[in-house]
Amino acid sequence: MSTASAARTAPARQIWPLYAAGFTTAFGAHGIAVSLGGPAAGAVTSLLVLGGLLALYDGAEVLLKPLFGTLADRIGARPVLLGGLIAFAAASALYVVADSPGWLWAARLGQGAAASAFSPSASALVARLNPASTRGRTFGSYGFHKSIGYTLGPLLGGVLVRATGLRPLFAVLAVLGVAVAVWAALAVPVLPPLPNARQTVLDLARRLADPAFLAPTSALAAATAALSVEVGFLPVSGRAAGLGTVATGAAVSVLAVCAAAGQPRAGRALDHGRLTTRTGIATGLPLATAGLGCAMLSRLTGVLLGAALIGAGTGLITPLVFAALAASTPTERPGQAIGAAEHGRELGDAGGPLLVATVASLTTLTHGCTALGALLALGTVLAVVRRRPVGG
Repeated sequence: MSTASAARTAPARQIWPLYAAGFTTAFGAHGIAVSLGGPAAGAVTSLLVLGGLLALYDGAEVLLKPLFGTLADRIGARPVLLGGLIAFAAASALYVVADSPGWLWAARLGQGAAASAFSPSASALVARLNPASTRGRTFGSYGFHKSIGYTLGPLLGGVLVRATGLRPLFAVLAVLGVAVAVWAALAVPVLPPLPNARQTVLDLARRLADPAFLAPTSALAAATAALSVEVGFLPVSGRAAGLGTVATGAAVSVLAVCAAAGQPRAGRALDHGRLTTRTGIATGLPLATAGLGCAMLSRLTGVLLGAALIGAGTGLITPLVFAALAASTPTERPGQAIGAAEHGRELGDAGGPLLVATVASLTTLTHGCTALGALLALGTVLAVVRRRPVGG
C-alpha cells in the first residue's frame, strides 16, 4: 500500500489532526461504553440490552467501514474524513437534545456510522503521507494515539458521568468532533484520488478469503473482542467487586495504557525485522486469553491484571496486522485495505459483547467470558499450527 506521493515522512502538523481523529473515535467508543452499565443516570441494567448497545456502535462500523474505505479511494480520503467528523458531532448532539432510551440507541448508531467514515480515512491518510519503509512505526504511532483515547475516555468519561450523567459526555464528544474537523480542514493536505482499477465483487471476495488477509484479520478481531468485553462489562463485574465508576474507568485506562505503550515498539520491531506478524499473533492471543481469565476473578487485583494482559496482547497484534494487510494490498486501494482491516476489528468489537451477553443472559457473566476465552484459545492454536510449516 505504498504510494509514490509519500517519498518522505510528512510534517507533524499534517499528521497530528489524523491522530486526533483516531483519538476521537476511541474516546467516543470506550468513554461511553464503560459508563453504560455503571450506576449513573441513564445507565443500562439488562445484560442483553447492554450487549446490544455495546455492539451497536461497532455493528454500524462493521457494515459501513469497507464501503467508506472504498469511497475514500474513489473521491479522496480527506472529504470522507471531514464529513465523518461532522456527522459524529451531529449524532453526539442528538442525545444531548433528546434524552431518552430510544434516542440513546439512535445516537450510538449514528456515532458508529460516522466513525466508520472518518476512522479508516484517517488511517489511509496516515499511510499515504508516510513512506512504506516506516509502515510498522506509522501504524504503531497511530495506534498509540488512538489508545490514548481508549485511556482517557473511560477515565474522564467515568468522572463526568458519575457527576452529571450521560448527556454531558455526549456534549463533549460533539464539541470534540467539530474541533477535530476544523483542525483537519486547515492542516491536512488535499491528496488526489488514486487510480481506480476495475474490480469485480468476485475479485474482492477472493482477496478477502486469501489467508494473507483472513488470518491476521481474524487475530485482530479476536484480540479486539477481548478488549471490548473487558471495557463494556467491567462496570458489571466491578459492581460485584465493590468498585465504582471512577475505579472501573481507571481499570480500563490501565488496559489502554498497556495497549498504547506496546504498539510503537511492536511497529518498530517489525520494520527492523526483529518481529514477524505470525510470532506477534501467536504471542498476543495467549496474553489476551489470560487477561480474560484474570478479569473473571471479580476482584480489584484480577480486574487490573486482566486489563493489563488484554491491553498488552491487543497492542502487540494491532500494528502488525495493519502493516501486514497494507503490504498485501494493491497500491491503488489503501482505503479499502484499511476499511477491511477495521472491518475485522469491529467484528470483534461487536461480536465479543454480543457473544458474552447472550451466554451471560442464559447463565452467568463468568460463563460468557469463558466462552469467549475458549474461542481465543482456539485462535492461538490455529496461529501456532499455521506458523510451523513455513518456519515462523
